[in-house]
Amino acid sequence: MSNSTNLLLNYLAATPQDKIDAGAISFLANIEKVKEISPDIAESIINELRDQRTHLKLIASENFSSLSVQAAMGNLLTDKYAEGYPYHRFYAGCDNVDKIEAEAVKLACELFGADYAYVQPHSGADANMVAFLSILLAKVQDTMLKDMGVEDIAQMSRDDFNKIRDAYGKQKLLALDYYSGGHLTHGYRHNYSSILFDVYSYTVDRETKLLDLDALREQLHEVKPLVFLAGYSAYPRKINFAKMRELADEVGAVFMVDMAHFAGLVAGGVFDGDYNPVPYAHMVTSTTHKTLRGPRGGFVLCQEEYKDYLDKGCPLFLGGPLPHVMAAKAVAFKEANTPDFKEYAANITKNSAALAQALIDRGVSVITGGTDNHLMLLDVQETYGLSGRQGESALRDSGFTLNRNALPFDVNGPWYTSGIRIGTPAVTTLGMGESEMVIIAELIDNLLRHTESTSSNRTRYETDPAVAKLAKEQVQELLSRFPLYPEIVI
Repeated sequence: MSNSTNLLLNYLAATPQDKIDAGAISFLANIEKVKEISPDIAESIINELRDQRTHLKLIASENFSSLSVQAAMGNLLTDKYAEGYPYHRFYAGCDNVDKIEAEAVKLACELFGADYAYVQPHSGADANMVAFLSILLAKVQDTMLKDMGVEDIAQMSRDDFNKIRDAYGKQKLLALDYYSGGHLTHGYRHNYSSILFDVYSYTVDRETKLLDLDALREQLHEVKPLVFLAGYSAYPRKINFAKMRELADEVGAVFMVDMAHFAGLVAGGVFDGDYNPVPYAHMVTSTTHKTLRGPRGGFVLCQEEYKDYLDKGCPLFLGGPLPHVMAAKAVAFKEANTPDFKEYAANITKNSAALAQALIDRGVSVITGGTDNHLMLLDVQETYGLSGRQGESALRDSGFTLNRNALPFDVNGPWYTSGIRIGTPAVTTLGMGESEMVIIAELIDNLLRHTESTSSNRTRYETDPAVAKLAKEQVQELLSRFPLYPEIVI
């Protein structure tokens, strides 16, 4: 993209008037404004569009948001501070932000059937931190304050306040182990959650790689945690949240669910009944991207008893919320509450099942023997003699974008890994269906079967050049039939 090329003017000149798209105009106009100050940044943004148009996005935690969602983020709302919550701010001039955030809260509650929603978290990790701290406030701090006859911790002596701090550090969290599919924020030793809590982990069964609720019940009764956390970032099956709530109630634990990965499947009605966490969990956290197809950000749903604690997200942990991102969340929630989105959510799981089965039919080791959701895990060490890092890199060279992923009880550790994770949300957004999933399975399997490890350190590899070239051509042909943001012409 040369500095003299005006993408917007070229687009307007080349596009028939009845085909001109407002979203495309907004995108290209923004690029031109960026280019006035920093041509290099503008170039990188355009190159990212080109990259995503020429690589098959199979990362389970990524998607393509609508141009309406993107437009809601790119405006002057970013300039406004709005600490507090709707109609209760620490800054003046938040009238419009109040309306936006209140609308996002209302739409989230309607979409998920929740008592209350908090839409300020900047990410899923932030949403989990706000939820954790809200639970600690409700169950530890406020209980101790009542016992001490104190209303405001700011008026406490240092010694008395330290008693509360000490009590915080003794609270137990029971969550899914990282290698079994849990998230970093679920108690991983290198994450803040392991500092905040005395963490215990549950794992999948060593043979089936599935959750064993009977074994989990025994562990719950042994540990008796304050917080029992369900949810995952790399577990390919449904979870019965009704049963899990029963287990939590047996030991008096707060039941929290991180549905960041499958929020779109809940919103779209694919995960319903016992598999919808919202009616059963005291607290539900999520991101707004991934299967929900909104902006990068987070939110928390809760039952009525925790509402006032969530609204203390600032000053508790968060600083100023991002009004432009909250506006984009509201747009995404509205988009998700439509028949079209329900069809999209159903297609995600259909495509995921078809892709997993096509891989299994080709002799690929798929963890748990399939999937109920949007993702699957392949054991590339067992199937191809490759580390996850080698598999990820070899596939990227030929136009696939996915990520290596640790498998349960992984001998290769979290950096090299023995597996790769594949997700279908983004390719489903592009309009691909089950027949395309069979093609993708064939391309992945054929490429990895012609890739060899060439080092003992699990990093270097060599792919048959002819196979790699053919795979790349086939990926491009597939993507040409399902273009990303076709309304944007560059």
